[in-house]
Amino acid sequence: MSQLGLDYPTQWGRRYTARFVRDLYLTLFVAPTIRRIGQLRVDGIEHLSGGDPFIFVANHISHMDTPIVLSALPRSLRKRTIVAAAMDNFFMNRRKAFFTVLSFNAIPIDRHKVNRRSSQLAIDLLEDRWNILIYPEGGRSPDGNLQEFKGGAAYLAERSRRPVIPVYIHDAGYLRGARYAKAPKFTGAEGQNTHPVSVTFGAPLMPFVDENIRRYGARIEEAVAELGRRVSGDPTYGVRPSDEY
Repeated sequence: MSQLGLDYPTQWGRRYTARFVRDLYLTLFVAPTIRRIGQLRVDGIEHLSGGDPFIFVANHISHMDTPIVLSALPRSLRKRTIVAAAMDNFFMNRRKAFFTVLSFNAIPIDRHKVNRRSSQLAIDLLEDRWNILIYPEGGRSPDGNLQEFKGGAAYLAERSRRPVIPVYIHDAGYLRGARYAKAPKFTGAEGQNTHPVSVTFGAPLMPFVDENIRRYGARIEEAVAELGRRVSGDPTYGVRPSDEY
């Protein structure tokens, strides 16, 4: 029986044949489709210069988020980007795991805790000059607001010493609504095969001298929340009731 979960082998997805097939799939099919149905707007591309591998840290609303972000990236970065995907969602079925790796160059992560084995794989890949896309909320938002970030992204960034690029994805939940999103504001909306979406990349973040992982993680979360407030115009985005006391 093939290995599943964290044991699912993904190295084949980074070899030439898989990379060639994926590039064709994303460039000729996924990106044009996203630009057509999402009228995709991209801001902050100027923050993606410098040549370093990046850790892209994004909010998570819909299963459409990954193809949207990958479509927003310049092709040169997209070809060198790995997606951290939930082990318990995408790697417990052989067919689904195969498709996830082939299509999105994914690696499995434990979204419920920092797993040193999967973290070390991610660090090794960053050292090998791969970018990584991660959703620190641990799953799609149940209410449309930014959920508290788990510690994996900050841990990975601190250990690897690679810059974090905060990413805000706007209105992705309206695309195919109930099929891909969880928040009632999206699932309760009339199904839309097209809806404008945008991706905004923020300025790179590095840990301050003597800054601990918790504070660094909070700063990363606030950077994504601030992008969301600016783009959406909602001053409450990323603000939870507990933050007010």
